[in-house]
Amino acid sequence: MLDTRPVRTATKQVLTLPPSKRPLAAAIALEWDLLVSAQQALKQHYIPLTSLTSRAMDIAIADAQKNTSIREQLSAFLLRYLTTDTLLCWAPEHNRHDAGLDMDKNNEGKSEITLRQKQISVAEPIIAHLTTHIFPGVEIHPILGEDSIMPTPQPKMTQEVIKGCIAGLPAFELAGLERAVLASKSFLVGVRLLVEWSEEFRHVQNKGNATRFGIAQAAEASSVEVTWQTNMWGEVEDTHDVEKEDLARQLGSVILLVN
Repeated sequence: MLDTRPVRTATKQVLTLPPSKRPLAAAIALEWDLLVSAQQALKQHYIPLTSLTSRAMDIAIADAQKNTSIREQLSAFLLRYLTTDTLLCWAPEHNRHDAGLDMDKNNEGKSEITLRQKQISVAEPIIAHLTTHIFPGVEIHPILGEDSIMPTPQPKMTQEVIKGCIAGLPAFELAGLERAVLASKSFLVGVRLLVEWSEEFRHVQNKGNATRFGIAQAAEASSVEVTWQTNMWGEVEDTHDVEKEDLARQLGSVILLVN
């Protein structure tokens, strides 16, 4: 409630949450408590959780009305990200511009692993988890070859299986996946985060594991090259640091939405 009136979405629907989403409701209430003027409520960056939840409700309303247009648009949009997935865009094995510096160095200060090897080490556990629990039997290949800059699409069967998985996601999960993919520039990172925290995937979650795939892990996986470059050349003040915080904020909103 806002001044005794219910919060509404952009389409004038009362913002209603399932009883299981108490943390999300509390976070939205805090979001509105922090507003200092009515004008701020018109700007999405002041109410990111309200905006995200409204998106989920729009999908749910469309589903109830048998309107498939939103889902079809989202499916096509998300599959396009799979074609250029950050997690699968690995650098060439040898780069003549590489200064030979890395965060993983031996005692002489020389780099022990290449950027491509670092990207592979981060990507492989995520791919293995998804192809074991979420997309069983499919093959997910790197987009770029060792010496190529031309992207290679995933196998047709892989695309069809993933498309079917997207079609079966509930409204809140689909909205969360959209934001996670936009934030991370990676469909696979978005799915991995969703699977780790969504109510819909409790059967594949290992809650006893202290190192769950969370905000830090998703941010790392989607920023391997940026981290590599900033470790080598340094950060740009008020740019890289701000982008890190914004990425964490957006990934955290996804967890709140689906958990």
